[in-house]
Parts: sequence; structure tokens; C-alpha cells
Amino acid sequence: MSRIGKAPIPIPDKVSVNLDGLAVTVKGPKGELSRTLPEGVAISQDGNTLVVSPSSESRRSRERHGLSRTLVANMVEGVSQGFTRKLEIIGVGYRASVQGKKLVVNAGYSHPVEMIPPEGVSFAVENNTTVLVSGPDKELVGNEAAKIRAIRPPEPYKGKGIKYEGEKILRKAGKTGKK
Repeated sequence: MSRIGKAPIPIPDKVSVNLDGLAVTVKGPKGELSRTLPEGVAISQDGNTLVVSPSSESRRSRERHGLSRTLVANMVEGVSQGFTRKLEIIGVGYRASVQGKKLVVNAGYSHPVEMIPPEGVSFAVENNTTVLVSGPDKELVGNEAAKIRAIRPPEPYKGKGIKYEGEKILRKAGKTGKK
């Protein structure tokens, strides 16, 4: 049995969970998320906890046990607290701003790059160089943060570009001058 899968998922007070076979719907103060779990797992609710268990001892069921438990736990945490990814923009003249709902990034190209957030994700900018991507769905927040980082990934010589907060950039030595 999966160690992660064995752990029960506590349900906070303001969160309601609706189970319909393998379809799970979670509602909370930050929104509503629904997902259909893969075949081979069973989910049940015991009071204020959810328990995910493999439906058989097949390899496929055991593989999906921990994954399914983590997906449901992320849904519960997302609708109760939400998820946030923080990106830092480093470079002279590199900056970001929010116009309406869309994010406008100036990252050294001849034109500003505009990004429109999907439903349930919001962008915020602090002091022109820090971008916050937040929402209840961890997968969507991570994907949008990765798309923003892909506009101008950090380069190893000067460290310019867009990086995650706390990300370590391996620096390289540049060319040495002629002696």
C-alpha cells in the first residue's frame, strides 16, 4: 500500500465534498473543483475525513492509489486556502503589469507579451518585478506560472529572465579577456 495513499484527508469546516462514484466535487470559500478519479481506486467519506483506497490488489490500482489521494487533497486545500506561485523578474527594463485581468510582460522583446488568465486563475504584480499567480486549482496555477517563466527563462551568465521565487540559477563564468 502507498504510504501517501493511506493517510486520510481532513475536510475543513467550510468545505463540502460530494462523492458520486469516482467523480469528486469539492466546494469551498475559494471556489468549486471537480475531478473524476482514475479506475482502480475507491473513495469514501467518514465524518470529516476522506479515505482513498485501492479497489483491488492489481498493480494498476496500487500505482494510482497515492496519486488519487494527492489529487483529492490538493482539491480540498485549493478550495479552502488556494495556491500561489511567485515569480521574480530580473533584468534592466524587464517589468510586468496587470491591465484589467491580463498580464503584460516587458522582457526585452520588441513588443510586450500579453497573457490572459484561464477561468479561476488571477494575476497580481508587486513593485513591477514580482508576479503572483493564484487560484484554487494547483495544476492550473502551476501551468500558468510555467508559461510566464517560459516568456524569458533565466540565462546562466547574468541571471536575467523570469524565475520562480527561491529558484537557484546555476551561473557560468563568461569569456575571459585576452592577456
